[in-house]
Amino acid sequence: MCGITGFVRNDGKPVDEALLARMNEAIHHRGPDEDGFYVNGSVGMAMRRLAIIDLKGGQQPIHNQDRTAWIVFNGEIYNYLELRERLEKLGHSFYTNSDTEAIVHAYDQWGADCPKYLRGMFAFAIWNERDQELFLARDRVGKKPLLYSLVNGQLIFASEFSAMLLHPDVSREIEPEALDYYLSFMCIPAPLTAYRAIRKLEPGHWLRWRKGEIVTERYWHPDFTKKLAIDEEEAGERTVEIQRDAVKERLMSEVPLGAFLSGGIDSSAVVALMSQESSERVKTFSIGFDEQDFSELHHARRIAEHVGAEHHEFIVRPDAVEVLPTLVEHYGEPYADSSAVPTYYVAKETRKRVTVALNGDGGDESFAGYERYIAMALTERYRRVPAFLRESVIKETVNLIPTSPMKRSVARSVKRLLNGVARPRDDRYTYWVSVFTDETKKPLYSDFFREQTLQADPTGLLGTWFKHANGIGIVDAMLLTDQMTYLPNDLLVKVDIATMAVSLEARSPFLDHHVIEFAASLPENLKLRRLTTKYLLKKVLRKLLPSENLDRRKMGFGVPIGHWFRGKMQPFLREVILSDKALRRGLFKPEAVRQLVELHTRGERDYSHHLWTLLMLELWFNRFID
Repeated sequence: MCGITGFVRNDGKPVDEALLARMNEAIHHRGPDEDGFYVNGSVGMAMRRLAIIDLKGGQQPIHNQDRTAWIVFNGEIYNYLELRERLEKLGHSFYTNSDTEAIVHAYDQWGADCPKYLRGMFAFAIWNERDQELFLARDRVGKKPLLYSLVNGQLIFASEFSAMLLHPDVSREIEPEALDYYLSFMCIPAPLTAYRAIRKLEPGHWLRWRKGEIVTERYWHPDFTKKLAIDEEEAGERTVEIQRDAVKERLMSEVPLGAFLSGGIDSSAVVALMSQESSERVKTFSIGFDEQDFSELHHARRIAEHVGAEHHEFIVRPDAVEVLPTLVEHYGEPYADSSAVPTYYVAKETRKRVTVALNGDGGDESFAGYERYIAMALTERYRRVPAFLRESVIKETVNLIPTSPMKRSVARSVKRLLNGVARPRDDRYTYWVSVFTDETKKPLYSDFFREQTLQADPTGLLGTWFKHANGIGIVDAMLLTDQMTYLPNDLLVKVDIATMAVSLEARSPFLDHHVIEFAASLPENLKLRRLTTKYLLKKVLRKLLPSENLDRRKMGFGVPIGHWFRGKMQPFLREVILSDKALRRGLFKPEAVRQLVELHTRGERDYSHHLWTLLMLELWFNRFID
């Protein structure tokens, strides 16, 4: 696991080696073990290494057989031994035992198609001296980040913003359209970033730079149209088999290894399979809160005891938000998924004992784990009910159910569901997954900011994938949309940055493309059946996990920010988002921001996520723009 950075000039002038070294040092945390540089005239590439495989011989940059192609690489390639054997039969000769060298030889053999042959997580850059070409690629689902900027024909790239922003030619001018998406989704979707000059290479894409021009191309996305003719029993057997294989592949390591354990289905499944495939007792790591509504420690503890794991727990308390400046620094652009706080802390505690940790990321997006999938299926049926009945009977009945504006409840979820029923499918889904919706943005945005964000279209962003899913069922359409948007833009960014901040490698068996492609080929009713999410996965896991963990309602990795904002964090919240500096930015109407704060802190409404989103935005402005 590493961090990479570099740039290629188009004017023939030599690279500034001191600048390259500073950019590389900015991502020291991603690879504290060693660094490496390739400098050749107008091209410079660098990397920081966290040594996992071939500890002695895997130093980068690594070259091909005739030293005409050089690579810097971030990630792990799990099939590198098989790939190496195949390439050797084709005449390639290797000088290391590292997975990195397999990539540069694959590039030599197959050119831009080389990412298709890789199984794992990766972001890499290859300089081709023969063709004077810089080739960048990112893994299929976006586990590893890769940023770039094309300035006057010069291409600059890096794993993180901290390196990109050190280059004097990369402007910090903000991208208003990106901020509008951020306020909707708590994150900024690729290829956009908060900076007009910087772009993200999208998951499943490669980029080629040649003579100051770039070309990008998608090489992968899951195909839900090709369904297997398979019965339920065989589907279950193959689900366990393919997941077991993905876990086994990720146990490859020359350093200590463990697992994050939330007590949810996905992380529990990974830990159970690890315990069967590992020759040593599995080390598990969990985090919780004093607020029991948000703590899953007892569920994680049950799994750890069930599989005989060496279990470690950590409690996060409200004063833990002193870590926010650290998070803002590492994410580099506005990011408001509050579960970044516990993710950072569990990563920090885990790193004290191991260097690699497996997790359960990706299970929900392949096997239909979110309740919103049920909601969409139900509303498709609900829309068939005559309109007068929907309005006069069903909706009025639900409105009579007493709900607390400050607590999660089924009735509160149903009310939000019903408010979206009349909308078109993609607009409905956008409404459900957004923090600030079109309706709540209108009273908040200043006239100036509204004009700056006219091109932003959150519904269109998700709708693109709903349209791409043309012809498949509604559940598969949602799965595809989440795999292409929510998963890479939010969840995978969160885990990569939080773990790499403490030099910990995170591996995700559910994100193996073999697992994703197999799940995509399953009939919808094996993933969502009536009101049961993850139907098939839950069924096959009953042989591995306690029923208490399989049958409980999904909690998610939330944090009690609503409680914090009404308690110890309230002064900090007011100090930041109600400061004169914040209110003078011209993005929001001051009275609208004050109203959100007052209604929430008085307990009249729950604006937890709205306020957290505004708080993280202002902290980003303070650190990177002011």
